[in-house]
Amino acid sequence: TGKSVLIKCIQGLLNADSGSIKIDEEEVVGAPRKQVEAMHTKMGMLFQGGALFDSLSVWQNVAFGLIENQNMPKKQAKNEAIRVLRQVGLAPDVADLSPSELSGGLARAIATKPEIIFFDEPTTGLDPIMSDVINDLIIESVKGLGATALTITHDMASARKIADKIAMLYKGKIIWQGTVKEMDKTDNPYVRQFINGCSQGPIKVEV
Repeated sequence: TGKSVLIKCIQGLLNADSGSIKIDEEEVVGAPRKQVEAMHTKMGMLFQGGALFDSLSVWQNVAFGLIENQNMPKKQAKNEAIRVLRQVGLAPDVADLSPSELSGGLARAIATKPEIIFFDEPTTGLDPIMSDVINDLIIESVKGLGATALTITHDMASARKIADKIAMLYKGKIIWQGTVKEMDKTDNPYVRQFINGCSQGPIKVEV
């Protein structure tokens, strides 16, 4: 319905066809490349499944933005990566593991101390207990950084736990937005159908 495309447009990775996107009052749509790249330094991203580089160790993945974008010396970057891994509940000895042995996606997302963090389906494919662990880590990390987080999710338990505000996208448009309490009280038929998981309603599933 356009959730990932929306995030990529906000990040400046895709050019919006029309409309306006402002970050700290700066227009992203049609902005010069240098301006968009400067905005990227304020952002962190946790992709679905972690999306780590298989050829790099966990600490190198976590420190990737520090080394490539901030020119931090490798020794300092590794120390910072280990500090961030601790912050998300991972021991220092995981730093030299390969991504196949561990997902350090959240640690990489927060390593550069971003002002804005994007989470793309962070709990997809996880069991309920692990999903709750990830939700807690997201809350702790965002509050610790004082950052703004924008999350794409179909997981209503996750949305209820981590969200201050929720918006529902349907066919490329925001059809409802509000707080969790407002969501649970709304009579919007699309929202009611989605949060209750009903097959009957205005949203038709194409098989």
